[in-house]
Amino acid sequence: MNPLREWLAGGLPIADGAWGTELQARGLEPGAAPDIWNLTHPDRVEAMARAYVEAGSQVTLTNTFRANAIAMKGDLDAVNRASVEISQRAAAGRALVFASIGPTGKLPMAGEITAEQAHAAFDAQAASLAAAGADALLVETMSDIEEARLAVAAAKNTGLPVIVSFAFDSGKNKDRTMMGATPEAVAAAMVESGADAVGANCGVGVEYAAAICRRLRASCGVPIWIKPNAGLPAIEGTAVRYGATAAFFASHYSALRDAGASFPGGISHGTLRVALWRRLLSLPRRLSSRRMDREPLQQHVSARVPRRQPKRLRHEQLAQCRLKGDEKSGPGGCCGSAPDFIRALVNARCAAS
Repeated sequence: MNPLREWLAGGLPIADGAWGTELQARGLEPGAAPDIWNLTHPDRVEAMARAYVEAGSQVTLTNTFRANAIAMKGDLDAVNRASVEISQRAAAGRALVFASIGPTGKLPMAGEITAEQAHAAFDAQAASLAAAGADALLVETMSDIEEARLAVAAAKNTGLPVIVSFAFDSGKNKDRTMMGATPEAVAAAMVESGADAVGANCGVGVEYAAAICRRLRASCGVPIWIKPNAGLPAIEGTAVRYGATAAFFASHYSALRDAGASFPGGISHGTLRVALWRRLLSLPRRLSSRRMDREPLQQHVSARVPRRQPKRLRHEQLAQCRLKGDEKSGPGGCCGSAPDFIRALVNARCAAS
């Protein structure tokens, strides 16, 4: 039996939440790559992961979202291996460790990197994470199906279960990725690529997640990973904050369960994506002859940056605050700590069972 199926046999396991904002609460400077803390501040990373486990998370990730050779430099083998070991210590047998693999932060369709370069970066990271003893690999916050195919292919080489998750936050109904991919297209392409589970993370808020989950479930027969964020970002001084409360977030547990979620969790933040939106919108001529659905992207930016709401975060402001491409590291946070959100989800699951 596929390990994912075995892990799901006892009910829906609750995943963890955001990492970057929690690490900032422990001293990570805005602009710094969280991943390097696996080597420089392993005790703080472990304390954060342990907080999720103690809150009830049965799946904890690793602090490796950017730790591929295209997104960052340094001893990435050491960074990746150390993070798995940190999460394993924090889990202490109480939770599974799914190792995080994020996008490269480049645009293959714009010619910024080649498919071979992307695959090599994903392959090296996946090999390090698997060698350190991760239980599964999570390819997350993807927008482009072709980049995700490369990541899944590399991850599958390890023999570990592979989950792939996309961010759906564009289009009129907020049901497409910023590259125009629908849940149906994502599900079909990822199952064809060999993914053991598919899903959605980040996006515009938990209130949209059940509809996305339902469409993913209807389009494939593999487990569904759902890890939405805590709503739209707003700026308070120099901080980026998300306004949903833990109670509001947890109130959607039953809807997610009924929609077919296999691994519910939260909360993801999206500063990398704003940087990518800006770059995409600045490349119309270079991309005019390439296949790309720009309409969802334009609609997304219009929806996320309303001109008549000065307190709502505009993409120029968020780009100034972005943390060098780490989608998990938006400055600020939510109404309550991320472990509070997980604790609320756990309580909601108990009440619904």
